[in-house]
Amino acid sequence: MLDKKKIKEKLEIERDILLEELRDMGKLNTDTGEWEATPEEQDIPESDQNDMADRFEDFEARSSMLRTLEPRLNNILKALKGLNRDSFGKCEVCKKDIEIARLEANPAARTCKKHLEN
Repeated sequence: MLDKKKIKEKLEIERDILLEELRDMGKLNTDTGEWEATPEEQDIPESDQNDMADRFEDFEARSSMLRTLEPRLNNILKALKGLNRDSFGKCEVCKKDIEIARLEANPAARTCKKHLEN
């Protein structure tokens, strides 16, 4: 049987971790609702070309990581919002129950193993 209390706890823990990671790399744009990368703080006021290149690479890495973390956060938030609905734990494709082991491993799963690629 699906333990929604346990699922909720896992989702909330992952949400908090993701928010912390996102805040370390960027800021939430309140106008668009999307996360934007911010450059790492610089201690030295003047930079040479190598420093600027390193900062640009770091910014690109932060942007890339945000593009990975933000959709995961959105899935977590969607799962938390829908946790009390009858459709929670049902595959979005075939409407059958998502395997308990899959939900335990990924509480925000939206499909069963059969439809994992969808």
